[in-house]
Amino acid sequence: MTKADIVNRIVSATGLTKVETEAVVNGFISTIRDALKDGEGIELRGFGTFKVREKKPRAARNPRTGAKVDIPKKFVPVFKTSKEFKDLVDKEHKINNL
Repeated sequence: MTKADIVNRIVSATGLTKVETEAVVNGFISTIRDALKDGEGIELRGFGTFKVREKKPRAARNPRTGAKVDIPKKFVPVFKTSKEFKDLVDKEHKINNL
């Protein structure tokens, strides 16, 4: 599913215009990006949490040459689904795959 698909589903469910809905979806995404960029976490109850995780520096090998490569510390965004959301997806897939 793409962002355009999400916008279209929201348009049909709410009756808002496509332009208004796209602005809301873009605003939601940029709010999440800005919060994570500023080091804040986001909790959406019943859905999951977004946060920033630190990855420690490590030594690796180039698979082609075998040369040692040092990978520096970095920060990555992560999403963890809530238990309720996991259970819902699991239940629906079990029902639909019978």
